[in-house]
Parts: sequence; C-alpha cells; structure tokens
Amino acid sequence: MSDIFVIVGPSGVGKGTVLRELLEREPRCWLSVSATTRPPRPGEADGADYFFVTPEGFDDLVREGGMLEWALVHGANRYGTPKEPVLRALDEGRVPILEVDLDGARQIRRSLPEAAQIFMAPPSWQELERRLAERGTESGQERERRLETARRELAAVGEFDAVVVNDSVSRATDELLHIMGLAG
Repeated sequence: MSDIFVIVGPSGVGKGTVLRELLEREPRCWLSVSATTRPPRPGEADGADYFFVTPEGFDDLVREGGMLEWALVHGANRYGTPKEPVLRALDEGRVPILEVDLDGARQIRRSLPEAAQIFMAPPSWQELERRLAERGTESGQERERRLETARRELAAVGEFDAVVVNDSVSRATDELLHIMGLAG
C-alpha cells in the first residue's frame, strides 16, 4: 500500500477513538495536525491541537502549494492539512495519518495521489444514529445536518482503497493496522 494514510468517515463513526488506540499501539504512526485561521480556544496549544495561522499566512501556504487540502468552514474560518509536517514525518520514518473529510480526501487525491485512502464506516445506519444521539454534543438540528453529510459520505465509499467497519474499536484498530502493513 502506501506510506501515507488518509482516514475519512462520518461524524460519530469513532474515527478519533480508533486512531487514539492505533497511536497507543503503534508508535511509528503520526497523526497530522491541521492548520486553521480561527483563534485558539482556552487550553489549545499551537502545533499540538492546531497550527494557528493568520488569514494572510494561510493564503501564503495555499498559494505556495503548502497545503494538501483545505476548506472554508461555516463561511468563517479556514482549515487544512499543511504538507511540510507530513513530508517531514515521512522522512523521519514515521507513518503519517491524515484524518480529513470527504472533500479533503478528494483534494488529497490530486495533491498526494500516492496516499492510501481508507473509509471508516459504521456497522449500520441505525448504529451511527445511536452513536450521534448518545454522545450528546450536538443539537437535534446539528445532528440531522451531520446525518445528511454522512449519507453523502457513505455514498462515496467506492472512492476509497479500503473500508474498515467500526463495530468494535479493538477489531477496527487491528484491521486498520493490517491494511497499513503494521500488524504483527
């Protein structure tokens, strides 16, 4: 497969939980940190949670080809994946993992076509709805918006190199490590 891995999946599928376990089990893996033009929230650290950049600095990164993907979110702030840290991690012998949305994955196919793209899917639509409702972090309206986005994401599953069903964090992590060639 590849040495760089792109992970995509709908809100509530458990990408963050699986990736946390993967990082605990495989120290060679490195999770990309996004850049954003929004200001830091209390407790967030530059370079750890996000790379906080000015709008002008973000423009420079885009213009110079320094972003693998980026988007304007909610019409307010831009978020994206800086290329340089990903390539540096690769040069250091790490295994870069980029957690992005569907549009970001499509951009990365153009900017970094050698990256392997893996879709994380729920075991069922009903389970995805249950997980989103149980986490209780969104209003009913926001949850519906996320489910509508999930329908669009699930319809694109055929675009990906592999699909991992997150029916169990441990099993999904095992499968992801196997796909990445890191099981063993």
